[in-house]
Amino acid sequence: MKRKNGFLSKGLLAVGLVMALLVIDQIIKIAVKTNMLLYDDIWIADWFQIHFIENNGMAFGMTFINKYVLTSFRLVAIIAIGWYLYKQVKSGARTRYVVLLSMLLAGAAGNLIDCMFYGLVFSESTHFTISTFVPFGEGYAGFLTGKVVDMFYFPLFHATWPDWWPFCGGEEFIFFSPVFNFADACVSVGVVALLLFCRKELATLSIDNAKAKSEESVVEDEDGEPSTEGGE
Repeated sequence: MKRKNGFLSKGLLAVGLVMALLVIDQIIKIAVKTNMLLYDDIWIADWFQIHFIENNGMAFGMTFINKYVLTSFRLVAIIAIGWYLYKQVKSGARTRYVVLLSMLLAGAAGNLIDCMFYGLVFSESTHFTISTFVPFGEGYAGFLTGKVVDMFYFPLFHATWPDWWPFCGGEEFIFFSPVFNFADACVSVGVVALLLFCRKELATLSIDNAKAKSEESVVEDEDGEPSTEGGE
């Protein structure tokens, strides 16, 4: 009974956290998309801006992977993380591990929602027009080809590369230049926190993988013909 209660409580925690993070992510994105022109800025401080951009779906605005490949990869990752999270909740994993895995799941799902549905329900954002909701299917793109909304920009400081630095010597750079969204932050914080605070679980994961490979090797040896020593 105690284990069943633990499964229910951690299961509810995981589901509730994923849903809450998804709602926060979508509220922020929809508010930005329906109130700002593309590339508009809202200055919060010298080191923090709301800067509206859109990209094909990679974290921090990267776009070097085909859209369909990226969306398919994200869908597979969400299924894998969700299944693994379910197994961890069922096995009684520590609460912090469940929370951090839920953050990864919510972050990946948040950007997938953009790719799947934003192109179907929004008009296109441009330099001159603010996006609005449109009848389903009459948006700016098809299913799986919507663009991800990014908005958080932290230009913490400006500097110049030394002249002797290869390729970019003498050029100015900004740290931190990538623009990201709440879902990206969930994934990044989740990954860093897992590495810092859940090394025990990650080590167990590595051991389990090694054990599984070892068992597969034993099975293959048993199914094959027995080895012989020496000549006939």
